[in-house]
Amino acid sequence: MEENKRFAKATWLIMEQLLLADNLNDALSGALDIIIKELDSEAGAIWLLNEKTDRLYPMFCSGAADISDISIENGVGIEGLVAKTGKSVNIEDAETDPRFESTVFDDQGIQTKTMLCVALNDMKKVIGCIQLINKRGGAYDREEIQLCERMASLAAITIDEKGLLISDSEDREILVTLENVTKEFRFPGHVSHVLKGINLNIYKGEFLVVLGESGCGKSTMMNIIGGMDYLTGGKLTVEGADYSHPTDAELTMYRRKYIGFIFQSYNLMPNLSALDNVRFIAELCDDPMSPNEALARVGLAEKGGSFPAQMSGGQQQRVAIARALVKRPKLILADEPTAALDYETSIEVLSAIEEMVKTEKSTVVMITHNPEIGKMADRVVKMKNGRVFSIKRNAKPLKATDLEW
Repeated sequence: MEENKRFAKATWLIMEQLLLADNLNDALSGALDIIIKELDSEAGAIWLLNEKTDRLYPMFCSGAADISDISIENGVGIEGLVAKTGKSVNIEDAETDPRFESTVFDDQGIQTKTMLCVALNDMKKVIGCIQLINKRGGAYDREEIQLCERMASLAAITIDEKGLLISDSEDREILVTLENVTKEFRFPGHVSHVLKGINLNIYKGEFLVVLGESGCGKSTMMNIIGGMDYLTGGKLTVEGADYSHPTDAELTMYRRKYIGFIFQSYNLMPNLSALDNVRFIAELCDDPMSPNEALARVGLAEKGGSFPAQMSGGQQQRVAIARALVKRPKLILADEPTAALDYETSIEVLSAIEEMVKTEKSTVVMITHNPEIGKMADRVVKMKNGRVFSIKRNAKPLKATDLEW
């Protein structure tokens, strides 16, 4: 009886919040605070679906984690599953539940133990979900699920009545688009599904960092973007042109016109000086930058006559950056460019990349295992099991010199 009275009071408080708040934002965030308090949860979020991008955005979040700049593909993860199916999911033990991999909260310092996620359904369609993390003292019970579902229904109806524009703020010009890109490797008696439907836009002039464990598919995705490998299914477009199934000749011209590469192992020609390494690439391009200028841009104006063996690892990597920059490429792909370097040398290399993005307005996509590097990016893409798991937008990217690890 006492439990019923408590939930009836909570429902009334939620209704009051939704009806009387001055604006919809205050109404929804206030209702979320009530349900988090009432169900004694560590954190929570209201995710809303943007039908244009088919991604979920955390319009409101509460707790120790800041997930305000993260988005999730509809249908991916627990949040996406609930938004896709309209069915509630209650995770009583994250360590043993086969449906659970992780949540964006885990990446922000909150270890998920229990979770409740219910759909926002305005009676016509699912428009998002409400998510609660870590009930203190145990798992969410049936009555608590019903209370959260009741709040979700009230919130969805309020959103439908008052209207809420869901903007992803991604209004920049798109350079590259991957649409449901898959990649399979076939072996005798076995097919390895490396990419399982990648959907991602890369914007002109942005610095994008791709994070993920070994085997998650990030290098395969980069190879497809860079014309080093072919996709199995889906579509790759660059400035509106379809490069899903190019001929060898088209692929050669695409790499020459669009792509600059920076590799972990530098790949410099040992018998050529720094200047000649850069000049060799410049001679393959229609409108290259001056090789001397490219070296100057990465702080190596005085090292043009040095051979790779006479240079430090950081200097060699900066020559590799100059070699990519001299092409004036529209897209620079960097595959673990600091993995073989110590901290101080890594900061030198990252500063050179930072300057390149700033002064040349280059689009840079960098693969790394180091999450700290993601703090200097415009956006951070996290991949898991061949899919884009989350996208985080940094409101204030750090400078390379501010990074610590």
